[in-house]
Amino acid sequence: MALRDNLHTHLTHLVRDRDPYLATEGHFYVQSYIQQQFEQWGEVTTHEFTRAGRVHRNWVLNLPGQAHQSRRSLPLILIGAHYDAVPGSPGADDNASGVAALLELARLFAAEPARHPIQLVAFDLEELGLIGSRAYAMQLKQQGQTLRLMLSLEMLGYRDRTPNSQCYPTGLRYFYPNRGDFIALVGNLPTIPDLLHLRRSLHRVGKVPCEWLPAGQRGVLVPETRQSDHAAFWDQGYRALMVTDTAFMRNPHYHKSSDRLETLDLDFIVGICEGLAHGLRSL
Repeated sequence: MALRDNLHTHLTHLVRDRDPYLATEGHFYVQSYIQQQFEQWGEVTTHEFTRAGRVHRNWVLNLPGQAHQSRRSLPLILIGAHYDAVPGSPGADDNASGVAALLELARLFAAEPARHPIQLVAFDLEELGLIGSRAYAMQLKQQGQTLRLMLSLEMLGYRDRTPNSQCYPTGLRYFYPNRGDFIALVGNLPTIPDLLHLRRSLHRVGKVPCEWLPAGQRGVLVPETRQSDHAAFWDQGYRALMVTDTAFMRNPHYHKSSDRLETLDLDFIVGICEGLAHGLRSL
């Protein structure tokens, strides 16, 4: 119950107009909330970048892994979610659901560390073209930072069990279910073992149906697979994947004023968090 209640509390703070230019009060409120939540579990740093002469911030929390106690060095697992929203939408699914899960994963990994150190990043300006994640991924690459895996939490809260509620890019509907009741994992080819591993954890531990798709050539052949922050890491050569409810291919409230808290399935998000936490601890 604690996980479900915490997710609901986070969402009541996060679901609001928060476009960085047209809803600056809401945008600042959400930034402050993320910072306060992260600060419960460790030192929070900011990664600053500029757009059109204005400074924007990604918020970063680093948590040590189990190997830290034995002074072993393992590469980071980076988990990210964008906190901005499009103008005129309170962005419950897109992407308050992903940020709420990010905050709860921070709590879970602080209490019970994974083998690998975990870095949690709240990205800004995803809706304007992955700007925050591109700046961050480029900096990591320039610094020579290695990653075990990057996960983008992109819309985790909408589920529809009715037949034909799920749409797909051209050709894919022949291979996947027509009910929008699953979570999807979309990764580049090097992540195939991770896709399979996380799928098992989501299914067995989170009790969430899961489908997966390996996207070759950085997703260029299926552009819909590039529409979140993981694509910025693909472009820098990192192993990265997106965790998603498939956005506009399922959710009729996508980028609309109707993307509200009451449209979300909290039990769905709970299962996703539980499955991801278990799967990432055992990588």
